Amino acid sequence: MAASGVVIPGGQWSRRWASIDERLGLSGLAYPVPRHANSIGYILGGISFFGFLILAATGVWLAQFYDPMDATARESVVYIMNVAPLGDVVRGVHFWVANIVMATVLLHLGRIFVTGAYKRPREANWLIGLGLLGVTLGLIFTGTVLKWDQEGYEALGHNVEAGDLLGAIGFWFSGTFTASLPILGRLYMAHIVILPAIGTFLLIAHFLLVKRHGISVLPADADAAVDGGPAPEKRGSTFAAHAVRMAGFGLLMLAIATVLALILPAGLGGRPVPGTETTKPPWMFLPFYPFEDWFGLPALLVVPTIVFGMLALVPFVDRGPYRSPRRRRAFIAAGAVVAIALMGLIVYALVTVPQAHIGGGM
Repeated sequence: MAASGVVIPGGQWSRRWASIDERLGLSGLAYPVPRHANSIGYILGGISFFGFLILAATGVWLAQFYDPMDATARESVVYIMNVAPLGDVVRGVHFWVANIVMATVLLHLGRIFVTGAYKRPREANWLIGLGLLGVTLGLIFTGTVLKWDQEGYEALGHNVEAGDLLGAIGFWFSGTFTASLPILGRLYMAHIVILPAIGTFLLIAHFLLVKRHGISVLPADADAAVDGGPAPEKRGSTFAAHAVRMAGFGLLMLAIATVLALILPAGLGGRPVPGTETTKPPWMFLPFYPFEDWFGLPALLVVPTIVFGMLALVPFVDRGPYRSPRRRRAFIAAGAVVAIALMGLIVYALVTVPQAHIGGGM
């Protein structure tokens, strides 16, 4: 029915839709996808994407009140929490969605590994996914620093000293790189411009390759085709239905994050005390924390490089034709050992007393 109360005939609606579709090509979203694409395991990437959209929207609101200067950064966070319209709730949603997205990105990576969905011709998309994992970690790290409480100050101290260890190539992380803008301001720029720009580029490439290669078939169907069976059925649903389901999970994520923001608001630690270390990093960085205890600050550069390097090699080492876990027992066992080790490192990091690793001057 039109705004004037006049009923618009169905044929006229069809013509209007055809006119819109002619210009925007929306019907192209109805291309076929496998039915299993709508299962939770295959929709984790889409959930993560909608989480990034929520983070962008809440981040824009928070940026209206944040001041990335050493002397005023923490006070501006206090202003957001206590004075800014809906500031505490928006900040809480931003915090909790970031944690949920980190979890869904890791689960998405795990699902791809278990189902062997990184195999030819999807090797490049696996590497792009690792890039998105790195961007996600970078966003959480810089967001931690921006609080400019004791935890943020210590995180920045690690950032500066890691830059010093990198020598000439770590100049951007140095506090002496420029006197015109404090390093906190540069990390703020990384958080709101540089990392989102890199992430956007990687997401576009990721989506284009998913469209090019299609959503991977179920491992059992892929193995049956290798053994000479019938080709797996590619239809069963449409991308439009898939996108609606992703959006539904995105709204559910927003609802959960809002409830958590109301009952467990994002915290803020005390003012930074130079020369002390009393905090531990967020949970996604805890697996690296024990190595810093054992081997010192250089481990924070070496261990993540080894981990990402090993992950990057996965599709080039596991080159067999089969994708079912039962036909890739060695790789699944190796992945399980790594996952258990990471969980063990997190537990170890949680129960140990924080140790001093940095010099304290920035």
